[in-house]
Amino acid sequence: MAKNEKKVMPTVLAFEKKIVPSAGLFYGVNWENRTEEAMPLILNEKTVRGTISNLKKFQEDPLKLDAAVKNPNPQIVDGCALDFNHDTLKVHFTVKFLSGVGIPSACNNDDFRSELVSQVEKYIADTGFAELSHRYATNLANGRFLWRNRVGAEKIEVCIAAPASDKRWAFNAKSFSLKDDFTFRNGDLDELSSYIADTFLGKNEFLFLEVDAYVLVGKGQEVYPSEEFVLNKPKDKNQKSKILYQVDDVAALHSQKIGNALRTIDTWYPEYEENTFGPIAIEPYGVVTTLGKVFREPGKPKLDFFSLFDKFVFGESLVSQEAVDYVMAVLVRGGVFGKSGKDK
Repeated sequence: MAKNEKKVMPTVLAFEKKIVPSAGLFYGVNWENRTEEAMPLILNEKTVRGTISNLKKFQEDPLKLDAAVKNPNPQIVDGCALDFNHDTLKVHFTVKFLSGVGIPSACNNDDFRSELVSQVEKYIADTGFAELSHRYATNLANGRFLWRNRVGAEKIEVCIAAPASDKRWAFNAKSFSLKDDFTFRNGDLDELSSYIADTFLGKNEFLFLEVDAYVLVGKGQEVYPSEEFVLNKPKDKNQKSKILYQVDDVAALHSQKIGNALRTIDTWYPEYEENTFGPIAIEPYGVVTTLGKVFREPGKPKLDFFSLFDKFVFGESLVSQEAVDYVMAVLVRGGVFGKSGKDK
């Protein structure tokens, strides 16, 4: 097959994700004996007398707007908090790292697959997955997966265990900055990184980790499970307007939210140096929905995944080693990347 014919994105091309977290369950404990018995946290429904805090109604009529904002806005919502016998939130989840990075789970172009596998083998030989593994390990150690629960905490300890090897690590998550560029290193972090790298390199089929994070926030303090995304907001005031996530009646974080935090390693996007937001999650277009931003716009300046992936697969030089790391990180993330048959 001629080279130009090879340079076509397959119509069927997919990669399985190589980092698979569970949901993160919430428990209440006391800091002084935090590894002992934990109490599952449940959700509490409450009805609150809120206020109107948006301007979606009567914007063009100040009199009606003034009248509206004076009225109460009663709401039924879910909440979650520690009881007054516990001062520490425990978040427990498991995560599995898988081998076989860069091997498509579906691909209908044998030449493309062969070229891709060849480039991935070259990446492995050149880097040993050291940088990516270090960044994923850092996001376990720094407690980024706690999201809002990390804010205002007096102390945070992250304990990680690899049961198959009877290995354990403990990290002071407060010693990390979430906005740095992954330069922090120590012996334990390097060792955890090497376990992840060995799996990505194929030395092990998988690495299974158990993670317990302890967050000292204070007795009775509110904690923050994931909020369910409600597609059809209820119009009836007697229906719940805020629904939190739970697993078997235990408050929890979505596995997707934990996964997003673990892959928040992209410091290679164009605006990183000027942006105080810090690393963003690995996404094909660098999308951060909470900011309403696309940091890797297609074709501007061709640093989105698909622009880089074409060059990567066929051995063309990318703008930097960081661009190659980004492409491989998207393959770790996984997804369906085949070119639609309707695309020109």
